[in-house]
Amino acid sequence: MQLEVITGSGDTTHNTPILFVHGAWHAAWCWENFLPYFARQGYMSYAVSLRGHGASAGRDKLRWHSAAHDYVADVAQIAQTLERPPILVGHSMGGYVVQKYLETHTAAAGILLASMPVSGVFGFVTRFVSRHLWVFLKAQLLLNPWYLVGTPGLMQEAFFSPYMPAEEIARHFARLQSESFLMQLETMFFNLPRPDKVKTPLLVLAAANDRVFSVAEQQATARAYGTEAEIFPDMAHDMMLEPNWQHAADRMLAWLQEQGL
Repeated sequence: MQLEVITGSGDTTHNTPILFVHGAWHAAWCWENFLPYFARQGYMSYAVSLRGHGASAGRDKLRWHSAAHDYVADVAQIAQTLERPPILVGHSMGGYVVQKYLETHTAAAGILLASMPVSGVFGFVTRFVSRHLWVFLKAQLLLNPWYLVGTPGLMQEAFFSPYMPAEEIARHFARLQSESFLMQLETMFFNLPRPDKVKTPLLVLAAANDRVFSVAEQQATARAYGTEAEIFPDMAHDMMLEPNWQHAADRMLAWLQEQGL
């Protein structure tokens, strides 16, 4: 599979690379803050666009890509090209992909950033339907999750704080894309994460103002992996793009140092 990979490089002082995995409707571009920042801290850093996203192949079959199989295979493909097993960082749906990857693969460590919880997307769907019933029905009837974020207003409500500058909302909205409908089905019913199969140490970071996945869901996810979620105030779902993104990045760096990475 031809996959887009964006690299952040600097003076490498850490042996273990970092592989960033984006969430639904996004691509590798969403790590535009983290890639250079972690590179400046001495980490070789890579961000993959999963198949059908960004400049990767597979856009024509995006609707039926499996997150649990196809997207996991994409992460495995890139991880195998690295000199050693990477640190995996997954945001939102990317957190689901990281969890499924770690059920059958090893990694140096994993970081879940505003991740899809172990309970899947059922809670998100319930909350979304209470606010936007007709939008949700349209997405289901047309088998196209794009409509869930298909206006700048819906996107900001889902991903960003109210104080996010309008020009940034417009810039990010222009880069969003459609997403797999099969992924929605998998993560609601058919293929939820299996924490009992994961042995890799995990850091779970969450945003207090996340309107996609609740703090309670993030805390439950952390408990399932034998840890505690760390909650960042004044942040929304897209923690890596929020104005105060560096707060999350610095906590990640501190945790990696604690792990000897």
